[in-house]
Amino acid sequence: MTSKPEPPSLLRLTNIETLYDDRICVLRGLSLEVKAGRIFSLIGPNGAGKTTLLKTIAGLLKDQPRKGTIELMGRQIQRRVPESIASLGVVYVPEDRGLFRELTVRENLDLACWGNSRAKAREALRAVYDLFPILKEKAEHQAENLSGGQQQMLAVARALLRGPKLLMVDEPSLGLAPRVAKDVYRALLKVSETGTTILLVEQNAVLALGVSDYCYIMEGGRVVLEGTPEKLKDNDDFKQLYLGIGEGEDAAGWKLYRKRRRW
Repeated sequence: MTSKPEPPSLLRLTNIETLYDDRICVLRGLSLEVKAGRIFSLIGPNGAGKTTLLKTIAGLLKDQPRKGTIELMGRQIQRRVPESIASLGVVYVPEDRGLFRELTVRENLDLACWGNSRAKAREALRAVYDLFPILKEKAEHQAENLSGGQQQMLAVARALLRGPKLLMVDEPSLGLAPRVAKDVYRALLKVSETGTTILLVEQNAVLALGVSDYCYIMEGGRVVLEGTPEKLKDNDDFKQLYLGIGEGEDAAGWKLYRKRRRW
């Protein structure tokens, strides 16, 4: 049986070091690679540097990274202004979703179509409405009146209207009920099936493993572990620290100790 060819690299980060206020080192010699057409996840606790990494890639932190290179399709993009990076196809959906809450769903989407011809805008809107039917149903509702899951879908839909080569989504399950979070992740899978590369930040390891082709585990501003979901599920440290299973529990499920990390 012939194996599928490995997809090309879309994004490559090498020895990235990012500072806040020119004095607080958040990312420390971080390197990773994102393959085209796949879903990659950054998993880790609060303060690990996951959001900082996305903002560094998007150019949202002035004069950062201080060290290292960021290559998009072989072209270095580090320390460019956000508008320049966005024009190359990098679109960032922030943790707070960044919606115009007083505008309707349709108006939020129309703004994302700015600069396109009417025909192209209609075609793009039709595509996102097919992907997220609830947004068509709620088209005349103000964004602030949508549920949390619907707001997340609107944020992703608006990003897709920019035609991203790389879609970066920060904490898509944050504040959502488990069932709603699963709906959002099913939508992200559909987005991936269209060929869009996704880099997502997530604290919920179970959700991330369920959709990702490859995962990076971040702690203290660096990558401490990486691999496919299958590989990570076989790692004892990952299972105990991020999935809550493994050694250190008695028969009733009480944690008796937490073993030392091996990274």
